[in-house]
Amino acid sequence: MPLDRRRMAVFVVALGMFAAGLGAGAAFSGPLSDKKPNKGVAVAHTMPVQGIDVSYYQGDINWQKVSDAGVHFAYIKATEGADRFDPKFLANWRAAKKAGVARGAYHFMYWCSKASQQASWFKSHVPEDDDALPPVLDVEWNSHSKTCPRRIARADAIAKIKVMLAAMEAHTGKRPIIYTDPKFHREVLEGEFTDYHFWLRSVAAKPETKYPGRNWAFWQFTTTGRVQGVAGPVDRNSFNGTPADWKVVLEKRCICGTAASMSSNE
Repeated sequence: MPLDRRRMAVFVVALGMFAAGLGAGAAFSGPLSDKKPNKGVAVAHTMPVQGIDVSYYQGDINWQKVSDAGVHFAYIKATEGADRFDPKFLANWRAAKKAGVARGAYHFMYWCSKASQQASWFKSHVPEDDDALPPVLDVEWNSHSKTCPRRIARADAIAKIKVMLAAMEAHTGKRPIIYTDPKFHREVLEGEFTDYHFWLRSVAAKPETKYPGRNWAFWQFTTTGRVQGVAGPVDRNSFNGTPADWKVVLEKRCICGTAASMSSNE
C-alpha cells in the first residue's frame, strides 16, 4: 500500500537523519516509541517486561543502546531449515550478553527438510550457554519461500515439530518455547502441545482473542516497533508476567511452572 504524504515526509526526515550519521535509533523520538500503537494491543506497551526479536535484517545493532532503552530480553535468529545460518547470529549473541540483555536463540522450521537434519544443524550452530533463555522453535507456513512454499499434512507437521522440540531440549537442557501465528495455530497446533509454553504473534488484538484457550508466555505485538539501537523496524514482544516472575526466569533460565499455569493477562 503506498505511503500517504504525511508518512512519506516522516520517512524522508528519518532517512535523512540516519544518513547524516546520527546513528541507530535516531529516527524516532524515544527509546520505545512505536508510531500510533494499535488500540487492540496498546496494553502490550504497558507490560513491565519488554523484548525484541531480531535477525540479520536488522543490520548492525547497538546492543548497549537497546539495553539502555529498557529492553529486557531478545530472541535472536540462529538457524533455518537444515542449511541456513543467520550471518549476524554470533555477533548479536555475544553483544547482547555483553550489554546485559537476556537472550535466546530461535530456529525457523522448514517443512521440506527432515526434522532430524534441522535438529543437527541447530545443534552445530547454537552454543550450549547455561545463561541463555530457553530456545524457541518458530513454526508457521512460509508461503513466500522460493524453494518450499508448500504446506504439509497436519500430522506430518506435528511429527516434525516433536522431533525438533526434543532435540532442542536435549541440546540446551531447557524446554523449548513454541512461536506461531494465528493461521498455523488454527490449522495445526489447536489442542496440541499443551505442556509447552507459547510465544504468540497477534498484532491486532490480545492473544486470547486470536488463540482462544491457549496460555502464553510471550506476545509479539508488533512487527514495526521502534527501539533505540536498531536503525529500522523491529519486532517487539512482552512477557506475560510481573518483574518478580521475570526475575525467576533469569535466575533459573526457564519459563518455570506448567504451561497451564500461565495467566491469560486478563
